[in-house]
Formats: sequence, structure tokens, C-alpha cells
Amino acid sequence: MIIASCQDSPESSSVHFEKGSFGHDLQFLLQHDSVIVLTSEDEQAQVIVSPKYQAKVFTSTATGANGSSFGWIHYKAFTEAPDPHMNAYGGENRFWLGPEGGPYSLYFAPGTPMTFDNWHTPAPIDSEAWSLTQQSKHAVHLQKEMQLVNYAGTSLSLRADRSITLLEADTIRRLLGLIPDTSVKAVGYRTDNAITNTGTNAWNEKTGMPCIWMLDMFNPSEQAVILIPYDSNAVKAGEKIANTGYFGEIDPARIKYHKGVVCFRADGKSRGKMGIVPGKAKPLAGSYDAMKKILTITFFDLDRNGKYLNQEWKTEVLPFSGDAVNAYNDGPLADGSQMGPFYEIESVSPAAFLQPGAKISHQHTVLHFTGPEQFLDAIVKRLFGLSIQEIPSFQ
Repeated sequence: MIIASCQDSPESSSVHFEKGSFGHDLQFLLQHDSVIVLTSEDEQAQVIVSPKYQAKVFTSTATGANGSSFGWIHYKAFTEAPDPHMNAYGGENRFWLGPEGGPYSLYFAPGTPMTFDNWHTPAPIDSEAWSLTQQSKHAVHLQKEMQLVNYAGTSLSLRADRSITLLEADTIRRLLGLIPDTSVKAVGYRTDNAITNTGTNAWNEKTGMPCIWMLDMFNPSEQAVILIPYDSNAVKAGEKIANTGYFGEIDPARIKYHKGVVCFRADGKSRGKMGIVPGKAKPLAGSYDAMKKILTITFFDLDRNGKYLNQEWKTEVLPFSGDAVNAYNDGPLADGSQMGPFYEIESVSPAAFLQPGAKISHQHTVLHFTGPEQFLDAIVKRLFGLSIQEIPSFQ
């Protein structure tokens, strides 16, 4: 029994795992990092966390080492020379700070044009290791001290705290509001994220301030569709439901609005980003891959009356006109190059108006389900109010 268990372990380099499996990705990551694996009692639900790579959740599985690896990992980034703009290692949940653009941007030096040549991800969320402060079989806590300068020229001293907790089956059922069929396999984890103003000056509209930004990177497919619900009652006649012009207007053939849900194609073949402002958003997003029978759900904190930072690469934007939830589909750039393919689901906190010593928190939970479509359908109906058959196929 012990020998068989050791032989089947992903940590063993003598065991072959198919690309796309959790075991394959764990073996790959262990070549570059001493990652932490949070594991359920039956070892079917597992989550990989990395202090070295900015406290990322790299990937997870609901069915053990041979099961699907749900996160997107950018394998070649681990051996390439450091990128001055962004070291895109991937990961199905990463901690970032916003705003990316606008008058309080953390990604552009003061006074520089907001173009790609001048865009640089702050090192503490891009290339520097975080400190592991607590660890158990089911949870970890990580921390990072940061010194940043924003576009307004303000020096920001802050501490980021981040906990990742593997969720028990009962907790997942409570989040869903139903008990899935026993044939449905699940993995879920909650991330609790906070930033504290460790400086001596308050963060306000004159100095600028950051926000917490969570980004989930997943593997695309021809039949993957992102699902972003919105409050139909908050949409005025003739008003746009979603912001769809981040990287040029999204092709209308790739985005549909049905029964209070934005359905956005996630095939990794056309670059586009959309978002919904807090007054129209709901604290829920997800995706469904009909090809692989994978349902992904995210829950996150939402303040519908909060001030959310605009992250567009423009200096003249209203700084507090930003989105609370976003989705991104990767695709080729104008020169034909492409980082992915992958797609992202994102949530952000309101702007952190903080006095010295004060903190703001943002919780973001990720769930994955795999199993027969008829039983996954019950979850989709419960959370989104439409059936899997009603999700546009985009074929």
C-alpha cells in the first residue's frame, strides 16, 4: 500500500502524467519551486500555492493527480529571461493591485505616456517572493511589505496579507445553496486578501490609493463561455450593460446578453475585455466548458455603492468610474504574437481610502465542478437562472 502510494505520487519524477493533468503541472512546478499543496482528506481535491511566485494559486484539481488541472500555467515563462513589463507565470488565482491606468496608476511612472513601452508591473506582485507566515494541511497565510510610487507621485507604504483555505464539501454546498449529485466532483478554496496602510499619510483623492485586484487564469476551449450575471433592474433604457471597449470593441458575435447574464466566448482566439460597474454587478461570475464538462464559479465581495477605480490606460478618465468585475479572453496581438491562450475572470475591491494603520479586505472564492452535464446544469440554473442549453454555443 505504501509503495503503491509513493509510485503514484506526482512528486515522483518517474511517474508519467498526461499534459493537462494536475500531476503533470505539479511535477513541472516542483522543478522550479517548493510549492505548497493543500489537500482534502481523500486527496481528490488539491490546490497548489506558491510563496516564491507572489502567493499565487497556480492550479487545482477535483479528482486527484490524474484529474484535470484547472489553472493556466505559462510553462516557458519559467525559463525565459525576466520580462521588464510582466513576468506572466500564469496561475488560476493571483493577487494584484490596481489601478493599472488612470491618474493613480501603479504601473506607469509619473508623467510618462500610458503606452506599453512604459507599462511595468510592480515587482512585489510580479517577481518577488512573499513570506509564508502560517501553514496547515488545509490553509496558508502569506504576507508582503511593499513600497510603491503611483502616477500622482505619491509614495505608498503598505502590507499585503493573503490567506488561501481549501473548502470542505459542506461549505461548498452552503455556497451553492444545493447538494450536488454524488457524480459531481468539486474543489474549492477561499482567498482572504487585505492591504494595510503602513505609512504616515492618509490615502485620499489628492494622493491616490490602490485597490485589491484578483485575477483567475483558466484554460480556454472552443466551447468555453464566461458567465457574468448583472442586475437587469439597474440597467436604464438604451444604456450599455457592460463596458466592452478595453482593447477595442468586442465583436458582437463573441458576446451575448441572455436572461440577465453576459455570455462571453472564452476560446483564447480573440483579445477582448469586458467589465460591469458595481451598481449593475452581482458578487458572482463563472464559466462553463461544454467540451471538458468543467464548471467554474467565483464568489467575491461587492460594494454596489463603493468607489471603484478606473483602470483604463488614460490620464483623463474619471478615477472612480471603474468596474467591479471583469472578464478577459486572450488572443493574438497585432504582430501575431500571443502570451496564452487563456481566459480570465477578475474581481476588485473598492478604492482603499485608508488612514495610517487602517486596512481594507477583499474575499474571492473559486470553485470547480466536473461531472455529467445534467447534474452540472442544476448548479448553473441555481446560480445564474439559465440552463446549460441556454448558454450560447458561439459555433
